[in-house]
Amino acid sequence: MKKRSTPMEIVNQHAAGIDVGSRSHFVAVGQEPSDVREFGVYESDLRELTRWLHSQKITTVAMESTGTYWQNLFTALQQAGLEVLLCSGKFTKNIKGRKTDVQDCQWIQRLHSLGLLSGSFLPNQATEELRTYCRHRASLLETAAVTTQKMQKYLRLLNLRLDVVVRDVTGQTGMATIEAVCRGETDPDKLACFRHGNCRKSKEEIAQALHGNGRRDLLFALSQELDMYKVLQEKIVSCDQAIEQLLKVQIDSVEGKRELKTDPKPYKRVNKNAPQQMDLNQLAFQYYAGVDLLRIEGVSHATVMALMSEVGAEGIRKFPTAKQFTNWLKLCPNTKVSGGRVLSSHIPKGSNRLKIALRNAANVIGNLKETHLSDFFRRVSFRKGRQAAVSATARKLAVIIWHMLTYRVPYNPPTQYLFLDEKRKLKLVQRIKKNIAKLDLKPEVLGFATA
Repeated sequence: MKKRSTPMEIVNQHAAGIDVGSRSHFVAVGQEPSDVREFGVYESDLRELTRWLHSQKITTVAMESTGTYWQNLFTALQQAGLEVLLCSGKFTKNIKGRKTDVQDCQWIQRLHSLGLLSGSFLPNQATEELRTYCRHRASLLETAAVTTQKMQKYLRLLNLRLDVVVRDVTGQTGMATIEAVCRGETDPDKLACFRHGNCRKSKEEIAQALHGNGRRDLLFALSQELDMYKVLQEKIVSCDQAIEQLLKVQIDSVEGKRELKTDPKPYKRVNKNAPQQMDLNQLAFQYYAGVDLLRIEGVSHATVMALMSEVGAEGIRKFPTAKQFTNWLKLCPNTKVSGGRVLSSHIPKGSNRLKIALRNAANVIGNLKETHLSDFFRRVSFRKGRQAAVSATARKLAVIIWHMLTYRVPYNPPTQYLFLDEKRKLKLVQRIKKNIAKLDLKPEVLGFATA
């Protein structure tokens, strides 16, 4: 029998595929064994890789995002004038069977030459710098939280139940008491004198909880954790200063942004983990060229900072529609249909920092009263539960933010719902009349005409 073939049109004639590794990179410019070469990860190896691609007349390159190993290679290829496509690993998976680095890079080259790969979202260099600072700050906060938990542990082992009488052991009352304990103070009445005026518990209750056992080993560990906590707080403050300086430089780089002024928002509570030194309300208004995102109910300083560091000032314009933006955030259902039946419509797994920030804002909206978004949250929560309402409200927030930043419009929630059109109103009246007929009630009693 004559062999049958299914040809596919080649979209990218001069395409290459790279399998990124931690110690070496495999590069394929074709499907023959001689078209594959292995390069190291040093700077000289990257320069040699770009020279070889230019000698093969390659104009576009596709690579798989693997950890952080791709970043230096991506920068080197871009500086060499090549078009670089960074793809997700789930789009470059090969068919089941024997797997090697050579086959992987050739498979990526074949998919890219046929135009079957799509690139991932990548911010510009300015947003990348801001993202580095913000992610490092988040890491410092996580480490400080672990240190706080250890201080609570050692206080509990010392039988100093400060966590029972004080809401936050790292507050003013808690820190003053812990510092006095580390200095060697053991008198409960003197320790209770460090009580702040806003503390709910009285001095007598606090003194009753501070009868410790005085173990020296636990005191030593507590003092070590206290010193570590203070160092981390100093690092966070210096990181906030670097973020503020970088934001001001980026704002000053665009003419007219510095003159923009917004209204203060004292009703927006500043969390203790939020930047305390900078006026993020004013900086965010200038950064987004007059778009005030903090007017949205539930959106906090942490939400705005996550948006600034993950997407940037103009990065949201890379998404042509709001649906694509919510799809990138993995906030819209991944509907699977087969045979005319919906197999599943769940939110896909995986999240990024911006999705987490939007879900936290949606959770806050669920606790508000008499707002447009909180009413939407309660309607969804009544039908599908709170977890589904958090996802739906987070998606709604993403759509609102996309429209505000894309079209430069202020946040203007609807104050009233639209009236039903005549056709829907007539159907509703007919349905009510049927229910009345089943109950054998007179329509005149409920205010309906007999005609």
